[in-house]
Amino acid sequence: MKLRQFASILRLLIFLIIGHAKAQSADDITGIWFNTEKTAKIKITKAGDTYEGEIVWLKDPNPDGKPALDVENDDEDLQKRPLMGLKIIEGLKFSGDRWKDGEIYDPKSGNMYSSEVQMKNKDTLEVKGYVGFSFIGRTVEWTRTTR
Repeated sequence: MKLRQFASILRLLIFLIIGHAKAQSADDITGIWFNTEKTAKIKITKAGDTYEGEIVWLKDPNPDGKPALDVENDDEDLQKRPLMGLKIIEGLKFSGDRWKDGEIYDPKSGNMYSSEVQMKNKDTLEVKGYVGFSFIGRTVEWTRTTR
């Protein structure tokens, strides 16, 4: 009798877990996202079979009215490019429950990292930047916003 009850409870739990699981769509990542510090908004769009993101808003543009530039970049020529409109995410490919095999540029450090993104929920992205192995890196949360 106890075995039957256990089997019934197990079936119920499996049904509940499967019933609440939501399949993600590749395009769920598209939209406008605040970075962790809420100092920039990044618009993620589909580009062919990959996804990319560009800076579309900055909280603190230069006080002198000139565009904020990519001054932390090691390449002197790239230091002159404006941050507004800068593509900071490239090549993300959807695979199962995450987007991976992309690259992310950090304008604060001037460094490019391999990247992987996963949705924590419909309004929160977990964005990971790493060098080498994905389990070694930094993960931050971005929050969905509107323009």
